[in-house]
Amino acid sequence: MVETAGERRMMAERLNEEPPVFRGCSSSELVAILTAGTLFWLPVGIAIGWMFGRAMMGIGGAAIMVLATVFVAATIFQKVKKGRPTGYYQQRFRLALHRAGLMRAPVILRSGSWDVGRR
Repeated sequence: MVETAGERRMMAERLNEEPPVFRGCSSSELVAILTAGTLFWLPVGIAIGWMFGRAMMGIGGAAIMVLATVFVAATIFQKVKKGRPTGYYQQRFRLALHRAGLMRAPVILRSGSWDVGRR
């Protein structure tokens, strides 16, 4: 914190995590949302435009849908992250992948009593 004339400001180089840029999402989260939206909507938009004989219109429509996807996904992330600790949704995503059998969870997911194996 830097104090100048009764004003307190955060120094960016002392932050422990990325600051929120848009609707509670950091820049790396926005890039991930943008990449996923582009990878989905660009082929879909080109295919729809090609079906109507206007592939370039499909690219324009895809660009609009990518922007809408970024806005909606950032709003959803904002609600998921509200009041939660840093990295909460990443852990939830890993646990969902574990439950689906796509990835091993990096934590122990056992409930019940533990035993040291001695009697």
